[in-house]
Amino acid sequence: MSTVSETPTDPEQACVLLVDDNPQNLKVLYETLRDKGYQLLIANDGEKALQLARRHHPEVILLDIMMPGMDGFEVCKHLRADTDTALSAIIFLSALNDIDAKVRGFNMGGADYIAKPFQAQEVMARVDTQIRVIQLERVMQARNRQLESEQASLLNAIFEGIYGLDPQGVITFANPAAAEIAGAEQDALVGRRIGDLHFTHDSGEEASHAGRVLCQDGAAVLRRGVTMTRADGTSFQAEYRAAPRFENGELTGSVLVFRDITEELAQERALEETRDLVAEQREQLAHASRLSVMGEMAAGVAHEVNQPLTAIANYVSLVSRMMEKDTLDQDALAEVLEKITAQSHRASEVIRRIRQFVHQPATGKETVDVARLLAESREFAEVDSRNNAIEVSLSIPQHLPYAVADPVQVQQVVLNLIRNALEASRNCGSEEPVEVSAEALEDAVCVRVADRGCGLPEDAEERLFQPFYSNKDEGMGIGLSLCRSLITGQNGEIGFERREGGGTVFWFSLPLADGTVPDPE
Repeated sequence: MSTVSETPTDPEQACVLLVDDNPQNLKVLYETLRDKGYQLLIANDGEKALQLARRHHPEVILLDIMMPGMDGFEVCKHLRADTDTALSAIIFLSALNDIDAKVRGFNMGGADYIAKPFQAQEVMARVDTQIRVIQLERVMQARNRQLESEQASLLNAIFEGIYGLDPQGVITFANPAAAEIAGAEQDALVGRRIGDLHFTHDSGEEASHAGRVLCQDGAAVLRRGVTMTRADGTSFQAEYRAAPRFENGELTGSVLVFRDITEELAQERALEETRDLVAEQREQLAHASRLSVMGEMAAGVAHEVNQPLTAIANYVSLVSRMMEKDTLDQDALAEVLEKITAQSHRASEVIRRIRQFVHQPATGKETVDVARLLAESREFAEVDSRNNAIEVSLSIPQHLPYAVADPVQVQQVVLNLIRNALEASRNCGSEEPVEVSAEALEDAVCVRVADRGCGLPEDAEERLFQPFYSNKDEGMGIGLSLCRSLITGQNGEIGFERREGGGTVFWFSLPLADGTVPDPE
């Protein structure tokens, strides 16, 4: 047998190096292992064993201790000193039963021990065990390297700054985004104290930020709108999240994730200003719409006011005639004066409603008795109801929950939907009443206004609530668009349904007020 032998290399095979100065021992080992699927290498002295080990990096080395020249312990020492062979599992071979020799071998890094003469099953079992251990370790090392690479890639790709902090607040890790935000080189951040770097502007309560990010109480922290400083002393508005790190139940530091929100806060302020402007313009449009509605109702209103005024004039003429008589009937006079008072109140109520509808400003969201609001809206619609010769019915369940909304804007929506329903019914020749109803849903109050008009066109779903779209000949197309704007401003929804047998149901919802219902009558 050759003193040095190499079988063809197969990267999928485990490699086993057999080292013994006794050719017979090498033959026994070789014959025992050759059919087990291993790549087998043999050497009959220490120098040749080191050469083969450095070239092939075997998983397992069966190493004889008692060899001339360089013995097994010396070979083991060289193998462990070389990074290329340091991970190979060394199984010592010896006929010695000396406990001290075995202990010495294990202390030098030996993985196992086989006594001579060899037992085939024992050799195979010990070699197989060490190969599986080595291969598992290599798989774990490769996976760890992959995870570390993936982790580094992820941390480098994150736009938020990330610091690793020790319990004293010293930065132990910084990703590229942290360096960019801090305005410093990544390596220059490591070793600096977080308070000295980023919280130099702290004063009063703000001074606690440097302590908070250490999570000394073991709890995570989230802060927004915090002033942090850069390496050059300039400051920026930041949001940070800090989480504690534990090892074996002991707090070993924290992880700080932070980002510059200066521009984001400026955008939020600009957005809030825009929302305020939109709300103001919406209210102006709503007021203009109320004026427009009253303009459209002017003829009916004039008639509504003229009736009590005409009655008052007639009653005054009657009183004048009664005063001309020789005997004044006190009871009759009192009755006529009472009627004059009643008619003046009637005219005053009509004018009061008009003034309330036109001039009352939006009050903002409040708790609204929807049942009462719908009843008042029907009173506003009485003139239109008489002009169209169509009644408006009201169906409200007892103890309807209150909603949260702006009552003026909601009332404007209800009146608009009622007037549209009256006009649609009249144009279709229907005399059935317009039905106004309400019901409580799980988290909202839903109001419905139903008519028996001719219905809506097929493309209504896509266009009905768009500005300047109208299916009326003289409509401007802003009524329903404004209704949607007003309802969505109350955090509600609005829509419509086609009725069987003709007609349309317009509906809208308003969020419920918490724990509020009308008092039982």
